[in-house]
Amino acid sequence: MDSATTTAVETAAVSASLRRTDNSTAEPVKNEASSGETTSERKTFIKKYRHVAAIHSTVRPSTLSHDSAASPSFVGFRNLMVIVLVVGNVRLIIENLQKYGNLVCLTCHDFRRQDLVLGLALYFLIPCFLWVAHSIELYAAQQAKASRALAISRGGSSSPTVDQQQVFKSMWKQIRWAHGINATLALSVTSFVVYSYIHHPLIGTLTELHAIVVWLKTASYALTNRDLRHAYLHPIRGELASLPEIYDKCPYPENITMSNLAYFWWAPTLVYQPVYPRTEKIRWLFVIKRVGEAVCLSVFIWFCSAQYAAPVLRNSYDKINSLNFVSILERLLKLSTISLVIWLAGFFALFQSTLNALAEVTRFGDRSFYDDWWNAGSLGEYWRMWNKPVSHFMKRHVFSPLVGRGYSFFTSSVVVFFISAILHELAVGVPTHNIIGVAFFGMLLQLPLITITLPLAKKEGPTWKLIGNCIFWVSFTIFGQPFAALMYFYAWQAKYGSVSKQMVVATSSSST
Repeated sequence: MDSATTTAVETAAVSASLRRTDNSTAEPVKNEASSGETTSERKTFIKKYRHVAAIHSTVRPSTLSHDSAASPSFVGFRNLMVIVLVVGNVRLIIENLQKYGNLVCLTCHDFRRQDLVLGLALYFLIPCFLWVAHSIELYAAQQAKASRALAISRGGSSSPTVDQQQVFKSMWKQIRWAHGINATLALSVTSFVVYSYIHHPLIGTLTELHAIVVWLKTASYALTNRDLRHAYLHPIRGELASLPEIYDKCPYPENITMSNLAYFWWAPTLVYQPVYPRTEKIRWLFVIKRVGEAVCLSVFIWFCSAQYAAPVLRNSYDKINSLNFVSILERLLKLSTISLVIWLAGFFALFQSTLNALAEVTRFGDRSFYDDWWNAGSLGEYWRMWNKPVSHFMKRHVFSPLVGRGYSFFTSSVVVFFISAILHELAVGVPTHNIIGVAFFGMLLQLPLITITLPLAKKEGPTWKLIGNCIFWVSFTIFGQPFAALMYFYAWQAKYGSVSKQMVVATSSSST
């Protein structure tokens, strides 16, 4: 009792002393000594009375609440997702090896000699159509020179008369038809040979993509030179002055040379310009690194396709035959993981490694081949950002001219996606020998998805953009590529593989 009473008295005395100290600190401090004593006494108070600290002294929301003052960082969750993704895929690797063994075979390819010969022949034949395009433009340039010289000699004016403008329009119709027949013939011949005579899908795909690229480049070459020629014949109206300043280094018709067109053929762009921004020198070490990345990623894609994607696709035959929709959905979900990994590796190999290596060799300066499409808040943003060479072509030669002629934004977008849908079907359906329209309608179905996600991207706040980004990823990784791969692979097997053999057996048994 005595000790307890003494402790209570001492505590009360100390408390009173500290209260007096607190009251004294409320008065203005006149010298540094008293301020130091007050600070020292506060520290003594904190050390003595740890259990009375005011923890809840302000109004604060929870960290994840919407009314939080600052948005929290989710770097930790990102790291967790990476770890979960790595661990999950390692488990799938072990499970796959235990179930199927090693499916990678270096000698088990199906490259036929005919496929290799035709693929190489088409690779050297397709650029010949660019030479035809150059010949057409060379003839048009000569006619333009003669027309301008005649106008100057007659009246001293470099501006064409009304009759000469009619001649220009008539000539443009002829040149347009010549370019159209030339480009379409290149694409048609290639598609026919690939569809009819090249069996291997990889060789067929590379050949068909090369033809599509040349077709787009030829169209850009013709349309750009048409406008340059028109400005060349109308200098008094100020049309020459309205051209980009960079074009002054190579004005029309000085750009109509085979070397200029050859550079455009190799340049990593689908949009023709007489002049491009160029770097000063070639960094060969940079080229070697990018080529090494492309080779390693190509081997990785081949390994993943043979070891992981092929078994999933083969195990889907009976599910599709029996129209077991639950099992088909399970196959889609299982295929979505490996197809996403393959697609991301292919994206990096093409747009980051291959195009940068090609740009370095050609000293092509503008290397903005893509933007951060993975953060796209809508499907429209994704299509504008992920493949900028194609996006630039469509905007410059299809979308903007249609809008300039008075067509609505929606109509112009429909035309763009319709052309893109045809090219996608050619790129996928022709090499697999199955033009079934999945890629075509898959591209057209992007329009309603863009319409749905466009309002989300326009709204303020990160939540709406997050929802749009999730819609993009779900539609892209689950119901997009995996479904298309499943359909075309099944169509291939129905035509050439085990499914076609089952159909033949079923037909023969039913006839007997």
